[in-house]
Amino acid sequence: MSASSSTYAFLGPRGTFTEAALLQVPDAAQATRVPASNVNAALDWVRDGSVHAAMVPIENSVEGGVTATLDAIAGGGELRIIREVLVPISFVLVAGPGVRLADVRRVSTHGHAWAQCRLWMDANIPSAEYVPGPSTAASALGLLGEDCLYDAAICAPLVAREQPGLSVLAEDIGDNPDAVTRFILVSRPGVLPPRTGADKTTLVVPLPEDRPGALMEILDQFASRGVNLSRIESRPTGQYLGDYFFSIDADGHVGDERMADALAGIHRISPATRFLGSYPRADMQAAPVEPHTADQAFQAARAWVAGILPPAAEPAESGSPASPKA
Repeated sequence: MSASSSTYAFLGPRGTFTEAALLQVPDAAQATRVPASNVNAALDWVRDGSVHAAMVPIENSVEGGVTATLDAIAGGGELRIIREVLVPISFVLVAGPGVRLADVRRVSTHGHAWAQCRLWMDANIPSAEYVPGPSTAASALGLLGEDCLYDAAICAPLVAREQPGLSVLAEDIGDNPDAVTRFILVSRPGVLPPRTGADKTTLVVPLPEDRPGALMEILDQFASRGVNLSRIESRPTGQYLGDYFFSIDADGHVGDERMADALAGIHRISPATRFLGSYPRADMQAAPVEPHTADQAFQAARAWVAGILPPAAEPAESGSPASPKA
C-alpha cells in the first residue's frame, strides 16, 4: 500500500458499521478505503504511513468501551484522534439459502453485537449457541463459504442488502432501538483540529503508583479546573497484576486554558500520560463553563500573580567586571 491523503483504513470487511462511519468523513466516499482484519492492523498501517488515517470503534452506548481499541491506541507509536463519528446501530439475523428461523442452532457475530441482541435471542431462539466472530460482516460472509460451522449471523442491514446469497430471517433484533456506537478517525501526530467550542480531549493516564487517593489526585486535576469527564475506564497494562492505566475523555480542547492547566497538573503526577488528541464532538454540544474556569479567569489570575512578583533581575552583560567581594 502506498499512503496518500485519500487512503483510509477501517475495521473490515466491507459492509461493517465502521465503514458506514468512515463514509461520514467528507472525502472518504471518493477515497481509497482499505479494510483491516483487526484494530491493531488498522492502527499499525497509520503508524507506518501506509494509510493517511483509520476509522475504528471506541465506545458503544450499551456495552461501553471497545477494549481492543482502548488497548491498541494506548501503546505503540503515538497517534492522534482527529474526528469522532456516531452511528445508530440496528441488526438483522441472516442465513444462507433455505435456512429457516426454526433451523438455527448456532449464531455467529461480534461480541458487542451479541451483547446488544441477547434479549431478542433469548426470546426467539433460546437454545441457540453463540459463535464469536471477528466482526458482524465477517460472520455474515462466512455463511457463504463451504463447511460453515454456524447456521445464522447477526449483522448490519447493509451487509444483507449487498450480499445476494443471504436471506434475512428477522429485522431490528437489537434490544435497544436507540443504541449508538462511537467511532474515531485516527492519524499520525500533526496539526491539531482547531477549537470549535464543542470539543473533546482524549488521554491515556497510567496510575503512577497503587496507593490510597492516587486516582482521586488525578481526578481532582480536572474537577478543580471545571473540566467534565464524559468517559473514564481502567485497563490493565499487561505488565503485572494490579498495574492499570485510565482511558479518559474530557470535555474541552487543549487550547482551552482550563484544559491546558489540567493536563499540566496530570503530567506532574503521571509523566507518562499520553495525549491522544483534541477534536470536535460529533454532537457539537458545548460543555457549560463556569465564569471562574473561563479562559479570561485563568489569564487574569496569571496577570495578578505576575504583578505580585518582583521584576526578574537582568543578567549581567558578558565581559562586565564582577561585583567586588565584601
